Amino acid sequence: MVLRTKLFDETYEFKSIKELLAKANEEKSGDRQAGIVAGSVAERMAAKHVLAEVPLRALYENPVVPYEQDEVTRIIIDAVNLTIYGEIKDWTVGGLREWLLADSTTGEMIKRISRGLTAEMIAAVAKLMSNLDLMTAARKIRIVSHCANTIGLEGTLASRNQPNHPTDSVEGIRAEVFEGLSFGSGDSVIGINPVDDSLSSVTQLLEMTYDVIQRWEIPTQNCILAHVTTQVDAIQKGAPSGLIFQSIAGSEAANKSFGIDMKMMDEAYDAAQKYCFTPGPNYMYFETGQGSALSADAHHDADQLVLEARAYGFGKRYNPYQVNTVVGFIGPEYLMDATQITRAGLEDHFMGKLTGVSMGCDACYTNHAKATQNDIENLAVLLSAAGCNYFMGVPLGDDPMLSYQCTSFNDAASLRQLLRLRPLPEFEAWMEKIGLMENGVLTAKAGDASFFLQR
Repeated sequence: MVLRTKLFDETYEFKSIKELLAKANEEKSGDRQAGIVAGSVAERMAAKHVLAEVPLRALYENPVVPYEQDEVTRIIIDAVNLTIYGEIKDWTVGGLREWLLADSTTGEMIKRISRGLTAEMIAAVAKLMSNLDLMTAARKIRIVSHCANTIGLEGTLASRNQPNHPTDSVEGIRAEVFEGLSFGSGDSVIGINPVDDSLSSVTQLLEMTYDVIQRWEIPTQNCILAHVTTQVDAIQKGAPSGLIFQSIAGSEAANKSFGIDMKMMDEAYDAAQKYCFTPGPNYMYFETGQGSALSADAHHDADQLVLEARAYGFGKRYNPYQVNTVVGFIGPEYLMDATQITRAGLEDHFMGKLTGVSMGCDACYTNHAKATQNDIENLAVLLSAAGCNYFMGVPLGDDPMLSYQCTSFNDAASLRQLLRLRPLPEFEAWMEKIGLMENGVLTAKAGDASFFLQR
């Protein structure tokens, strides 16, 4: 098909769908590093104009990595509901945008249509949306999942209690867990990024966090963010884990850089269903981030937004409890500043929800990015208004092991208060029972971790 338009007396022509998608993307330092960005604002606008007229079937027929070459492509294409696809294949990308934003289009209608979409279609429509458009469309979609508790319900906002420690000190991590719990952080998961990825260390941290959950009868789950093979080995040997974690990406080659493939993840998913102590049925926790495929030289000359959408398509295969875009963690080489980080966070949240996965965000930045804590708080407010399922919680918003800046334990409490949101229902009931919350408001006991040392 001809991909051409005339804008301000200049003709712009694009050689392929892949090139068109890349040049229609909002400015990202990663795409510039890859040499695939539009040469000017005018060319970007021309690409958006052409993309708006592209029928969805063209995106189905032209994935950015060919079906025969990539298992992520095969997973996404094979999962498409062909009956629903047949209903929408002649829609244009611009038409899909208008339909998503129409007042008459409901979340349930969107969730049905999403079963006929590919990642390329989802990324394409995101490229035509403003930040407010992304929020408005995402706000309609509620993706609810259940492990030990229920995430994604209307009016709720969860928080991952992230008690990382520079030496994996069990006592230090336990103290951070208690501090987070005292603020109401931990209903998403008590999830630790370990320094030591060994079986013995992972097992020790799983046992400690499980002991806290059992002793205090907390309706939540634990998870150690080691490589998936270490976690599976641990649970098969009896270690108590509530979720199984893995970082995932949008191409087969990028996943191989993480040391995984579909077969390995299929086996991990089966193991989670057999060995996790939680009732499920959703047992998987995935993290993603724009730029990961490029950093592994596994992007196939496609832009980072499309590859991020493909990561969600891969993750959906495993019915995850939650997916988290670690939006600013990858660094300014891929997202330069607060403007790009904010845009990427809103894009990722929208695309994850449109894919059909329970979506959260690590609203964060590294210290060499052009961003501040105020920028991250702004992003957290925008995402909360858009219906984001959960954020991270670390002491004072400064991770002592990963050395990056994100949302704090008390930020979740502030966001809930600001936007009239509540913790996950089972967790709120637990907080009410032990006296940390009353009628949706933290009590005077909240924020004092010594509360948990009195039993």
